Amino acid sequence: MASDATSDAWPSSPYSSSAPDGEVLRSLHRLARDLSAAEAPAPFLREVFAAVARRARLLAAVFDDLLLCGAGAGPSPLLLLLLPRSASLCLRELLLVLQRFKALVADCAARSRTRLLLQSDEVAARARELQHDLATLLDLLPVADLGLADDVSDLLALTSRQCRRAAAPELELKAGVLALIQEVEREIVPERERLEGVLEDVGINDPASCSDEIETLEREIGDRVAERWTSSMIALVGLLRYAKCVLFSAATPRHVDSKVDLDDGDGDDDAETPSPPLDFRCPISLELMGDPVVASSGQTYDRDSITRWFGSGKSTCPKTGQVLPNLELVPNKALKNLISRWCRENGIPMESSESGKAEPAPVVVGANKAALKAARMTASFLVKKLSASFSPEATKRVVQEIRQLAKSGSDNRAFIGEAGAAGLLVPLLLSEDSALQLNAVTALLNLSILEANKKRIMHAEGAVDALCHVMCSGATWRAKENAAATVLSLAAVHAYRRRLGRNPRVIDSVVRLARTGPSSTKKDALAALLCLSAERENVARIVDAGAAEAALSAIGDAEAATAVLASLAKRGGAEAIVALDGAVARLVAEMRRGTEWSRECAAAALVLLCRRAGAAAASQVMAVPGVEWAIWELLGTGTDRARRKAASLGRACRRWAAAANAEQGTECPTSGDATALTMAS
Repeated sequence: MASDATSDAWPSSPYSSSAPDGEVLRSLHRLARDLSAAEAPAPFLREVFAAVARRARLLAAVFDDLLLCGAGAGPSPLLLLLLPRSASLCLRELLLVLQRFKALVADCAARSRTRLLLQSDEVAARARELQHDLATLLDLLPVADLGLADDVSDLLALTSRQCRRAAAPELELKAGVLALIQEVEREIVPERERLEGVLEDVGINDPASCSDEIETLEREIGDRVAERWTSSMIALVGLLRYAKCVLFSAATPRHVDSKVDLDDGDGDDDAETPSPPLDFRCPISLELMGDPVVASSGQTYDRDSITRWFGSGKSTCPKTGQVLPNLELVPNKALKNLISRWCRENGIPMESSESGKAEPAPVVVGANKAALKAARMTASFLVKKLSASFSPEATKRVVQEIRQLAKSGSDNRAFIGEAGAAGLLVPLLLSEDSALQLNAVTALLNLSILEANKKRIMHAEGAVDALCHVMCSGATWRAKENAAATVLSLAAVHAYRRRLGRNPRVIDSVVRLARTGPSSTKKDALAALLCLSAERENVARIVDAGAAEAALSAIGDAEAATAVLASLAKRGGAEAIVALDGAVARLVAEMRRGTEWSRECAAAALVLLCRRAGAAAASQVMAVPGVEWAIWELLGTGTDRARRKAASLGRACRRWAAAANAEQGTECPTSGDATALTMAS
C-alpha cells in the first residue's frame, strides 16, 4: 500500500481506497468530530444519537493521538505515514462505518419528525447495527502494533464496550400517536392537553414548526419514500392540520399570493409557492393536472375532470364547445413529464389519477378514514371559530387557515362547505383590509371548484354582489383576478351562467377587468366572458358592455381573446364585431401569428363573421393583404379543426369574390387572391 501513497488517483477523493494511511486517519478524525457534534433530529431519538455522539468523541481523541504519532518525519508527514497492513485495512473499514453513520444522521435530519417517529425502531436498529460493526472493528484493531499509549488503548476498549450497549428508542410515544390516529378514525376528538403533549414530545411546539412538518410530510407522501407507513403519514397530515388550528389558534398567516391555490405547500415564510404555468392546469377544475389526457378535439384535460364531464352526459369539448366524434382519451405523456419535473423542482407533491391502479389495502383505507375525520374536525373547528365574535386579527388568521385547507383536496372543500363557510366568507369580501379580502375571495375560489359548493356560494346572501364589489373596487389586482376566476368557476353550471349573465353588474365588472386589468387578470376575465357567452341570451348584454372591444384589444396577450370573439360571433354578435375598426384585420393577423389554439379560434371567428354578416365581413377579409397566405399556412400547419375552418374561410371568400365579380359583369379572377383561395378550398 505504501507504493501507492503518492499515486495521482487519491487526491480527487479523500475517501479513496488508494488514499495514504495518513489521509485515512485525517478523514477518520474529521468524521469522528462531525459525529460528536451531531444533534438528535427529534427528542424521541435523543438517547440514540447522544450515544453515537459519545462514541464519536472517544474515537476523535484516539485518532487525534494517532495523527500526533504520525507527525514525526518529512515535509509531508501524513503522506509518508506507514501503518501495519492489518491496521491499515482495519482503519479503512472503520472509515466506511463512520461514513455510514454520517449518512444515517443526514438522512434522519432530512425526514419529517412524524415519519421519523413511525420509523424510530428501524432507525435505532440501524444505529445499533452500525455500532456493533464499529465494536467488532475496534476489537480487531491491532492496538499493540500502533504504539498507542495505555490510556488511549483504554479509550478504544471503552468505546468497544459502549458500542455493544446501544440505546433503545422511545416506543411508547409511537404507540401513543398510532392510538391517537385510531381514536380520530372513531370520531373521538383528541383532548387538547394530550394533543399538546404528544406534539411537544415529537418536537413540534410552535406554528412555524407545525407548518414545516405538514409540508415535509406531504412531500414525502408524494415522493413515496415510505410505502409501509404512507397510510399513517396521510392520517398524520390531517391530525397536524387540526392540531395547528386548535393548539396554535390558527397561527399568523403566511404571505401567500398565488393566483389560484392548488394542492401544494406554500413554501417558506418569506417566499410563496410559484403558481403553476397555465398549460399545466386543467381547463375544467383549474387545478394542476396529475394525469393529463388529450380529447379527440386536441385539447388536454386532467383525466378525472374530463371523465366526470363525460359522465354527466356531455359529449362536447369543454374548451372549444365542439361536438366530439368520440370520447376516447389519449395520455399526454410529454406534458405529464414536464409537470412532474416542475413539481420536483418546486418541491410540490404530484397526485396522479391514472386509471388501472390496484385497489389500496384495507390499512390505507382505514388511515385515510382517520385523515378524513381529522379534516372534518378541522373544518368544523375553523368555521365555528369564524362565526364567533373575536378580533379582526383572529379573523384574518382563521380565514387564512380556511383558504389553506380548501386548496388541499375535494374532501376538505366538501367539509368546509358543509360546515357553512360560504355564508361567513361572503361579507368579508367587503372588508377594507386587503389581506383579509384576498384570503376570503381566494377561499371562495378554492371552495367553488367543488360542484356542491357552487350552489352554496350562489345561494349565500349577497355573494354575487360581493364578487362584483371585489372586481370593481378590490384592494389588489390579485383579489380582483380571483373574484373573476370565481365567477368563471360558478358559470360552469348552466343555470348559474344564466343567472350571472342576467346581472348587469357581473357583465360590466368582468368586461372592465378584461379591458383595464394586467395580463393575468385579463386572462381570467376573458375566460369568464368566454364561459358566460356560451349562453345565447347573455351575448347581447355582453356585447353592449363592450366585451368585443375588450377582447379585440387583448388579442396577442391572451389566447382566450379570439375564443371570446368566436363565441360572440356564433351567438349574435357578428355585426358588432365587424363594425369595430380593424377587427377583421386583427383576426387575420392572429390567424397567422398566434398560438395554435388562438389561430384556430381566429379562423373560426372569421368563418362565423362571413356567415353571419355576409358581404360586410367577407369584403373586409378579402381586403386584408396576405389573407390568402394566412389561410394557406393554416391549411398546412394548423390543427384538424383549424384546417377545416381555414378551408371554410377560403370557400366563403371565393364565393364572395365570385358574386362580386358577377355583379360587376366580369369574370372571376384567376390569379392573386382568388387563385390562392381556389387552391385552399
